Amino acid sequence: MFSEELEKISWEETTEAIYSKTESDVLRALGKSHCDVNDFMALVSPAAEKYLEPMARLSRKYTEERFGKTVSMFIPLYLTNSCTNSCVYCGFHISNPMARTILTPEEIENEYKAIKKLAPFENLLIVTGENPAKAGVPYLAKALDLAKPYFSNLKIEVMPLKTEEYAELTKHGMNGVICFQETYNKVRYNVYHPRGMKSKFEWRVNGFDRMGQAGVHSIGMGVLIGLEDWRTDVTMMAYHLRYLQKHYWKTKYSVNFPRMRPAENEGFQPNVIMSDKELAQVTFAMRIFDHDVDISYSTREPAYIRDHMASLGVTTMSAESKTEPGGYYTYPQALEQFHISDDRTAGEVECALKAAGREPVWKDWDASFDFVK
Repeated sequence: MFSEELEKISWEETTEAIYSKTESDVLRALGKSHCDVNDFMALVSPAAEKYLEPMARLSRKYTEERFGKTVSMFIPLYLTNSCTNSCVYCGFHISNPMARTILTPEEIENEYKAIKKLAPFENLLIVTGENPAKAGVPYLAKALDLAKPYFSNLKIEVMPLKTEEYAELTKHGMNGVICFQETYNKVRYNVYHPRGMKSKFEWRVNGFDRMGQAGVHSIGMGVLIGLEDWRTDVTMMAYHLRYLQKHYWKTKYSVNFPRMRPAENEGFQPNVIMSDKELAQVTFAMRIFDHDVDISYSTREPAYIRDHMASLGVTTMSAESKTEPGGYYTYPQALEQFHISDDRTAGEVECALKAAGREPVWKDWDASFDFVK
């Protein structure tokens, strides 16, 4: 399990190593065709800031070699804002006074129909708060069953599950799982997650092993930028990515670096602010580090950033997202988990991507592809 490997990696020593990187280390990393985590540390270090232009060119080169000029489009659907956790930065915090909603099967299907009217989305991400008693595996299985007639590719972003539960959901059409570790800083983790199942660091970080053991086709990873030093956190994620690729090599991987956005309980202020330039830096660094990993930007990011980065490393984007449960049809004015920044329609995003020389792809995977004779 990765938690055992993580025990061998010192947060403090990793931070020190990153900030001690020199321009020579950066140039050495840029000259290698295959980088290791030590090279990644150089590319996210302050020493690399003056090399963003060559990093961008290299990132574009590797992206087009592997993905061409395509950008895969997806849309998230929140089924419930009911949650048993106390994450201090989240609008779904259990102590936050708000109306809690759990969509019924009929409401879920209405949301699917509404999404299909927005654009030809085939990649759906089903999202829930973490309430296994009221929105657990049977509830998710039903939602997946209802989604199959409408969408070709189904992913979930829910509470970490058992291996057998992930395996069960694959039988209902689940193709991928996204989970955000939020931060790999174990010492500080419970400052942000004081109660609930999410407070169990090892259970969450080892969830990716359980996904791999269950044979999940696609695994998405991410850290929440704003909690701890972003350079150290993304380096820990790079270690994690390499570990998973070694142990579950048949699985496809994606990464995300969401910058913290305002939530309903706005009392929490980010500890770290990542600039646009730093977001570009970590994106280039990740692409140079791993040519095959899918890099995703959500509507948390502003339109101008998404449009620009679509040609420089980003390969997956959401569009016209609603972060409230039932936001497309049932409850269009419900409480959001966080505020989006890019509020363009899917059609407007498509036009912008085409203007930038990218080709939006609405359907890039289907279960039938695995059974071609």
